[in-house]
Amino acid sequence: MPEFTKNDVTIHHEESGSGFPLLVTPGGGLNSVASGWPRQVINAFEEFSSDFRCITMDQRNAGGGSTGPVQVNDPWGAFADDQLSLMDHLGVRQFGFIGFCIGGPFALKLMERAPDRIVAGVLCQPVGSNAAFPDSMYDAGQNQWAPGLMEQRSDLNQETIDAYLHNLYRDLEPDFVYSVSRDFVRSCQTPILVMPDNTPAHSYEVAIEVGELAPNATTTVYPWKEDPDVLAATINQVREFLKSHQP
Repeated sequence: MPEFTKNDVTIHHEESGSGFPLLVTPGGGLNSVASGWPRQVINAFEEFSSDFRCITMDQRNAGGGSTGPVQVNDPWGAFADDQLSLMDHLGVRQFGFIGFCIGGPFALKLMERAPDRIVAGVLCQPVGSNAAFPDSMYDAGQNQWAPGLMEQRSDLNQETIDAYLHNLYRDLEPDFVYSVSRDFVRSCQTPILVMPDNTPAHSYEVAIEVGELAPNATTTVYPWKEDPDVLAATINQVREFLKSHQP
């Protein structure tokens, strides 16, 4: 994969297709890497490359090629900075966004940080707090992400990991989407398409709340994954939503 380095962060990325730029991030929590696309419910990197210039990336410290500091202060902002730096590197000013799983909080943070750049966002199976499993994402970070990273990084210790995961998932509004506040979502003018899921990490209730709070949000039918005809119709809805909002 191509890579670029800015200061102390190196990002691995990949492109497919042509047309209006579309940044697509797969699920996997803090282990969100481009090689994970075949395991997603929709391989958006392939699916939409016939209509858009699809750009994907390994997130910082996700167990792929991208590396950088574990940014304890403003960790969601660090992800947004990486994503915007990648688009700057590629000469992209405005773009659409599809985020799976942890990509839901990514999308909302991008809308907060750069509302003039992200023209529309799709939140597919977005991560959010589930009252029955309030520490689902925190525990996944501790058990599935941190051990592998700490094996590779002698500069890290458990205290840093604990603080990082706390600021990701227990700090701002821990009963919501983690990366932004409800007040921001109420004020957000960016067009949003929400594709709800219902798992310990993908809170159905929070996905619906985002769709109700955001003034320019639409929510797809639910469930949409299991029936092939409904899935195909939903994929087409995503495609038309993105096309309708490109400049």
